[in-house]
Amino acid sequence: MSGFTVAIVGRPNVGKSTLFNRLLEQRKAIVDDVSGVTRDRQYGIADWNGKSFNVIDTGGFVPRSEEIFEREIRKQVQTAMEESNLLLFICDVATGITDLDQEMAHVLRRSSKPVYLVINKVDNSNRMLEATEFYSLGFDKVFFISSMSGSGTGELLDEVAAIIPEDEQALPGDDEVPKFAIIGQPNVGKSSLLNALIGAERNIVSDIPGTTRDTIHTHYKLFQKEFILIDTAGIRRKAKVHEDLEFYSVIRAIKAMDEADVCLLLLDATQGITGQDLNIFSMAGRKGKGLVVLVNKWDLIDDKGTNTARDYEKELRSRLAPFSNVPIIFTSVTEKQRIFRAIEEGLRVYENRKRRIATSKLNEVMLKAIEAFHPPVVRGIAIKIKYVTQLPTHTPAFAFFCNLPDDVKQPYKNYLENKLRENFDFEGVPVRLFFRKK
Repeated sequence: MSGFTVAIVGRPNVGKSTLFNRLLEQRKAIVDDVSGVTRDRQYGIADWNGKSFNVIDTGGFVPRSEEIFEREIRKQVQTAMEESNLLLFICDVATGITDLDQEMAHVLRRSSKPVYLVINKVDNSNRMLEATEFYSLGFDKVFFISSMSGSGTGELLDEVAAIIPEDEQALPGDDEVPKFAIIGQPNVGKSSLLNALIGAERNIVSDIPGTTRDTIHTHYKLFQKEFILIDTAGIRRKAKVHEDLEFYSVIRAIKAMDEADVCLLLLDATQGITGQDLNIFSMAGRKGKGLVVLVNKWDLIDDKGTNTARDYEKELRSRLAPFSNVPIIFTSVTEKQRIFRAIEEGLRVYENRKRRIATSKLNEVMLKAIEAFHPPVVRGIAIKIKYVTQLPTHTPAFAFFCNLPDDVKQPYKNYLENKLRENFDFEGVPVRLFFRKK
């Protein structure tokens, strides 16, 4: 997917989080009528018309005074302006144009980034008439929507998708250098891993979370292996992201995923896998990136028995499900245990991500699997899958041609994906299935 980033900005209680949830098609951000509910930034991935893009919900602040309020909002808008490709400026038709809307409009008009003015809560003809006053803010692109009902959001998304560059469909060439992003929460050993691999203090390392503020690229060419390592700032749970500088770092880390071919996700063995680790894992998977999970600080685990690693891995895979077909390596960066194996696995996953299956071989294997276990009958009609082919995309994607593509349910899709993984090596790589009318 592209690294295109859309930031939603606006004063509190205009419906930013509702629009964020609508774009992501999930209830991720908390929504309430009380202003200031979203104090921290939310991040997600939206899809529309075959285009994927990052979405940032910039929360409003609860002010102590008008002066502090305007200063904090200005700071937040400036940060979003720096790191986003497009800004959605949300206003509320029910309250009309406020002084704060005017102040934000003044800042946004000076931005070199495109700004779409989005008037929310336009859910009847009277409000549509009232919304025309917002043309006075001086923006070329104006949209009238209702985030709650979804009215008008399709037209907005069409315009957003239209300015997102087309993803390059050609596969990377043989001479392209693999890019590995080292991702994870703060203080799990990301910079220490990079330093251990290259044998130099390339990055500052400390026990203080947040030492690495930016993404750092390092070209590695040793022992007949060549790749680019991207060290990223830790992706912290939103409740702990207070500083604007750290907000900036999180956006950079998410963008590093877009740039990478394979993500090396570091976990802290002493902490186990947390909800935020799962969020990072899920985001990398949705972006179609290869994944290798490194359980770091394994040397700090006491009372290691014969089956400790096996049981830990079993629990880890159950938490990562349904995408659990990933390499899991137990490492100690400080002791340099298995860190080079992590790179070997990363290179193998990179090759898996580029794997192309001949159409004849694909049909020979998959049609046999379909014959062994037919799709369930729908409304008395049998679903017949006649043909399958691999699509020319970066991430392995397969098109199944059948008579009722919309009626193939998720359990059967999971069965087909499992058969693909059983017969072809796609370990560590998200596999996407599409069903098309024959």
